[in-house]
Amino acid sequence: MLRRSFYALAAVMAMASSAWAQDPDTLNIGFISTESSTNLKQAWQPLIDDLSKALDKPVKPFFASDYAGIIEGMRFNKVHLGWFGNKSAMEAVDRAQGEVFASVIDKDGNPGYWSVLLVNKDSDLRTLDDVIKNGSQLSYGAGDPNSTSGTLVPGYFLWAARGIEPKTFFKTVRAANHESNLLSVINKQVDVAINNTEMLERYRRNTGKDANESVRILWKSPLIPADPMVLRKDLSPELKKRIQEFFVNYGTGPDAQHQLAVLAELTYKGFRASSNAQLVPIRQMELAKQKINVESDTTLSEADKKQKLADIEQQLSELDKLAAKPQ
Repeated sequence: MLRRSFYALAAVMAMASSAWAQDPDTLNIGFISTESSTNLKQAWQPLIDDLSKALDKPVKPFFASDYAGIIEGMRFNKVHLGWFGNKSAMEAVDRAQGEVFASVIDKDGNPGYWSVLLVNKDSDLRTLDDVIKNGSQLSYGAGDPNSTSGTLVPGYFLWAARGIEPKTFFKTVRAANHESNLLSVINKQVDVAINNTEMLERYRRNTGKDANESVRILWKSPLIPADPMVLRKDLSPELKKRIQEFFVNYGTGPDAQHQLAVLAELTYKGFRASSNAQLVPIRQMELAKQKINVESDTTLSEADKKQKLADIEQQLSELDKLAAKPQ
């Protein structure tokens, strides 16, 4: 009996240690599809090469046509680390063994970025009120469903706050990545579209043109936490440490000049250490949006509505406690 117990314990310990015993020979780094894979690869490849050199193992980029593809890639161990938005990072943490380990610092040192609503400079739409008054006649460029700045933030702060559901409010709605939405506004293919300040800067970097000469901002969100870097939590502690150290120290040391030039192409100043705690305000926003939807749901019985709202309030209370803890 004792021997069986000993072997059973040994087996459990072996299984626990093997959870990170087999790091992949080649690391795949994923990128959410904010713009074309060609542009993303061109911007990130020098950093990927430097990461490969630092880790002494191949690192390959992984692209998908939408955010869900990167989340699923991490879920099925096709993506081992990657650049995410906050909402897609939340999905990766909840469904794909993800773990936030760093976040970007933009070129001006800002701790985040902003979602914006754009129209063409030639448009008769001068204010947000103009958009709201004429919504049924307008085409809208929406963001990817898993985009923080393209869907979650405007969904809560811009649309839900005004009792608007874009799918039924606008004449037509087309979901696309940030680059496509920006070009659609510039080329007058949609009347109004959501975007973010990072994409405006990337456009300037890619084309040498200032997007503000072609578009007008009608709405700007509260600050969104900077984009997180996420890795699979079942990588070995040693490898995870080396990956984090590479990113948070990138732009310093003997290769600083080269690395700072790479960061400039990404429109970043560098990276800072982070954790899943970064996602707390995003979770609060998602739950607040769910609460609004439940409150307005006429198909629910009063008992079901009361229970769902109580569950949401409990989750919000727990997140409030987490947010109050010093990081």
